[in-house]
Amino acid sequence: MKPYITFLLLVIAISSFAQQPDTVFLKELLQSHPELFSKILSHPTQNEVQILYTQIDRDKNNTPHFKSYSYRLNAKHYFYPASTVKLPTAIFALEKLHELHVKGLTTRSTMITDSAFAKQTRVKTDTSSANGLPSIENYIKKILLVSDNDAFNRLYEFVGREEINRKLKKYQLYHTRIVGRLAVGDAGENTRHTNPITFYDGNQVVYRKKALYDSLNYPMRPDNMIMGKAYLDSSDRLVNKSFNLSEKNVYSIADQQLVLKRLLFPQSFPTNQRYNLTSADYAFIYRYMSTFPTENIKPTYNRPDYFPAYCKFLYYGGDSSAVIEPNIRIFNKVGDSYGYDIDNAYIVDFKNHVEFLLTAVVQSNEDGVYNDNKYEYATICLPFLKNLGRVIYQYELKRPKKHLPNLAQFQFNYSPIK
Repeated sequence: MKPYITFLLLVIAISSFAQQPDTVFLKELLQSHPELFSKILSHPTQNEVQILYTQIDRDKNNTPHFKSYSYRLNAKHYFYPASTVKLPTAIFALEKLHELHVKGLTTRSTMITDSAFAKQTRVKTDTSSANGLPSIENYIKKILLVSDNDAFNRLYEFVGREEINRKLKKYQLYHTRIVGRLAVGDAGENTRHTNPITFYDGNQVVYRKKALYDSLNYPMRPDNMIMGKAYLDSSDRLVNKSFNLSEKNVYSIADQQLVLKRLLFPQSFPTNQRYNLTSADYAFIYRYMSTFPTENIKPTYNRPDYFPAYCKFLYYGGDSSAVIEPNIRIFNKVGDSYGYDIDNAYIVDFKNHVEFLLTAVVQSNEDGVYNDNKYEYATICLPFLKNLGRVIYQYELKRPKKHLPNLAQFQFNYSPIK
């Protein structure tokens, strides 16, 4: 082999290695806090924990530079992503509005969903919105504020299964597929069919989206897609067989953080790898990702069903009694189902100039029975995520920075918490 070719291969190999997340730091950090993490660390499977933490350092021009650290990160080990799939779907819905190039079609256009296949449902009203009518805007608000399942399903139907998965590949999300609605028992042929939808401006039709059928398959076979010893079926009958999730959505931890990083820092990506969003779209998503439910009016979310830290697993643990720290905002999307708790977050402290990305999953299902709603969320999963977020935050508080970040683009005026 010629010397210059050998040198080039060496440079490529070193560059590739340098881009891989450090796998030592987080392990040592967890081990240094046995009072917080010993139960997880001593568990035979470590509760299927995967963590990706990314430090952000700004240069003199406020340009962000990233360095990542991981713990047990493994795209080949499956976990059920639950509601985390809602964020890319919401982004793709906004993209589709732009790419249709239909005059008068906006996020606020009235969106009337019809049905054209088995188990599809119609939607003509939305009492949570300011005008009582459904729209892309209000569905996205509900997804970002409280992770509303029906709102996701409506956006899934608008974008269409094939387009969602085409976009995932466009954005190099190779360990992700979104192939079904949530919380409605969507399976088989039903997942391939998406509803016809009509958009209105007042009484005037501005766009009709026809019913679609996706004939494509998106095969993925990571480990762990068949799990446990039993499950409850749709009639709540115990089935003494392992629970099979091989046809479900897939969304790896690394892909989740990539979606969030591309959303928050578009200028860090090549032009053709940025989302097709306007500055108003970005501001809209940032605003509602970081709003506590009790700060919002229309949709309105009140205690006790909703509370300020609702859907803020990292740092607050989803604690209904948590005292909110006014200088900290969390831009995130969570998921919880089948014993898995996941949070994909950008955590900011405006007062102390702290910012970092943190994405993690943890699971607990001690009896090995799935779909029975008997999981250790409150005792294992949420405390772990809360402690993880706070330990990383404390580390970031002390981490020296040459240039303090200007975080003005992420600051919004919020209503008082009730």
